[in-house]
Amino acid sequence: MAHTFTKLLYHAVFSTKGRSPTIDAELKPRLHAYLGGIVGELGGKAILVGGTADHVHLLASLSAKTAPADVLRIVKTNSSRWVHEEWRRRGGFAWQTGYAAFTVSQSAADAVKRYIAGQEEHHRRMSFDEELLALLNRHGIDYDERYLLD
Repeated sequence: MAHTFTKLLYHAVFSTKGRSPTIDAELKPRLHAYLGGIVGELGGKAILVGGTADHVHLLASLSAKTAPADVLRIVKTNSSRWVHEEWRRRGGFAWQTGYAAFTVSQSAADAVKRYIAGQEEHHRRMSFDEELLALLNRHGIDYDERYLLD
């Protein structure tokens, strides 16, 4: 086969350091657009970026040329630097060390988009920590609760 064809969908979730509610109404739309732009520069396509004041959900189609861990490292590093450069008063802004990422089948993409779009409403009933545990359990990921909040 002369060409490689892939459609690699990922749902990534990461929070601000210490779950600090630093993504306010001023920052959120610009930050989400910036996150999507970084994914695009890495050869992927951000399908939807959403979240609340303390975390982000990213549904993206990633290039087969870059490992998801590398994409997320670059997304988090570059966006944190951008926030510090654009808003000097947000010097305390930082992302958590880790992230959660799940593969998504094309048939489930619309459900994940609805889930991400409904984050504000969803988090009126459930904390981010509760949501993260539910996602990890649903996807069969082993974890040690001592290391979930960093």
